[in-house]
Amino acid sequence: MERFFKYALPLLITTIAVMEFYQVLMRYVFELPSMGLDELLVYPTLWLYILGSVNAAREDSQIKANVLDIFLKTDKARLIVRVFADVASVIISSWLTYWAWDYFVYAKRVWKSSPTLYIPTFWAECALFIGLAFMTVYCGGYLYKHAKQLIALQQPTKES
Repeated sequence: MERFFKYALPLLITTIAVMEFYQVLMRYVFELPSMGLDELLVYPTLWLYILGSVNAAREDSQIKANVLDIFLKTDKARLIVRVFADVASVIISSWLTYWAWDYFVYAKRVWKSSPTLYIPTFWAECALFIGLAFMTVYCGGYLYKHAKQLIALQQPTKES
């Protein structure tokens, strides 16, 4: 997955930058309309946001406010808080994924098109479900990892 994100995210952001540059150039320098470019920009932008979030969940590098870590003295206490936070993350992301699934099914059933270019909006709308599903899996993986570490800390060590 790391290789995918290494190439997909820069490709998406470059695509967005080039499209925005073209739009600004056409609109403000040449005073020509670039019809439909706003609609096209929605697709790579949405996928960039969602895949960036999935990458942050994969790396466990999303923004956190670990205020309790300052006050907790032991690694065990910090790990307990981490497991609690991971449980909350899995519950919340599972709930959001459930709602995103409903929206995914709705978008597939309705199959709307963009107003100017008639591109199916499903391809932008499905990003939310796919991204949240991956984020839930990664949150579950970190919950498993941290719970396993906590269990290992609580087991008595055998001394000879």
